[in-house]
Amino acid sequence: ILGCSDSRVPPEVIFDQGLGDLYVVRVAGNVLDQMIVASIEYAVLHLNVALIMVMGHSQCGAVAATCTHEQLEGHLPSLTFALNHALNSAKGKKGDLVENVTKDNAINVAQELCQTGAHFPELVENNKLTIVPAYYHLGTGKVDLL
Repeated sequence: ILGCSDSRVPPEVIFDQGLGDLYVVRVAGNVLDQMIVASIEYAVLHLNVALIMVMGHSQCGAVAATCTHEQLEGHLPSLTFALNHALNSAKGKKGDLVENVTKDNAINVAQELCQTGAHFPELVENNKLTIVPAYYHLGTGKVDLL
C-alpha cells in the first residue's frame, strides 16, 4: 500500500492487519519520487507483491495546502509541486476540491506506477500485477476503490 504519512490513516489499522501482513510505503500526500518507486519495486520484484493500492484519504493536509496555495518552507513545496497535476485536473469538477484532488492524485499515481516501475508495464499487461487507486473516508472508515 502506498499511503499518506498522516497518523490517522495507518493501513494496518484500516484493514485490520497485523505487523508484517502488509508492505506499506507512507509519504505525505502519497506522492511519487525515486525512493518511493524503488521501495515499491522491491516489494514487487523481491517479495512477489501482486497488488498495489495507492490510497488517498479525506482531510489530507498535504492536499489542502496545495489547494489553498499555502506558503510552505524548506522541502515542503516539493510535496505541493507533486500534487499540482491532480489540482489542475480537479479544477472545475463538482464537489469538494480537496476530495477531488486527493482522488485524482491516487488515480494519477496508480497510472504512473503502471508505467514507471521496473517491469511494471509487462507485469500489469500479463495480469501478474494489479495497481488500484483508493480513497479512505476518515469519518466512516470506508475505503472506496476508484
